[in-house]
Amino acid sequence: MKNKHILIIFLLGTIITIFGSLLKILHLEIGVVTGNVVLTVGILVELLAVILFIFKLLKDNKNEFLNQ
Repeated sequence: MKNKHILIIFLLGTIITIFGSLLKILHLEIGVVTGNVVLTVGILVELLAVILFIFKLLKDNKNEFLNQ
């Protein structure tokens, strides 16, 4: 997996987290989707991206950030 894909996963998690915080601030619920659920999913996606990035850094010996 390339570093740019990991960065996209992290940004997707950030967008989900921001949407969840907006739902929580406005006290909105969309069916069973609440701010707490969306925040949890967003943070787990960000955590996955960080774990993948750390694993990639430890595995590769090259110092190319975006696989140029």
